[in-house]
Amino acid sequence: MRIHIAADHAGFELKAVLVEHLRKAGHVVVDHGAETYDAEDDYPSFCFAAGEAVASETGSLGIVLGGSGNGEQIAANKVPGIRAALAWNTDTARLARAHNDANVLAIGARQHSLDDAVGLVETFVAEPFSGEPRHQRRIDMLTAYEALRSR
Repeated sequence: MRIHIAADHAGFELKAVLVEHLRKAGHVVVDHGAETYDAEDDYPSFCFAAGEAVASETGSLGIVLGGSGNGEQIAANKVPGIRAALAWNTDTARLARAHNDANVLAIGARQHSLDDAVGLVETFVAEPFSGEPRHQRRIDMLTAYEALRSR
């Protein structure tokens, strides 16, 4: 699977761990920054880039990382076609995919150990969308609203 990843300074160390882990697992990982640690960098541009890549590439997923993951999730969700979910445990990571067909996972690097964050990513990547009609209906409602508002 192709996975787009982005992080600001707060998620920089975790991003390096995840890139290595995902590549070892056989995934193609595209790093959208930050390229170097800079305590003054701004997460939106990195998250927009990862989100745009996911939105333009059917079947790919994204991961955005920051201190809490909140801002990164908000930024990614500004990209049309993105359904970014903030995960704080494996249940929320799994349900983001199974119920919401989320295509971007947001993680707060300051909220989890490296091992726990890897577990969130593994859960998210492995879980398929359930395809249940009630969940698809809700996704279709979100997509229709997004299309209406972006005109």
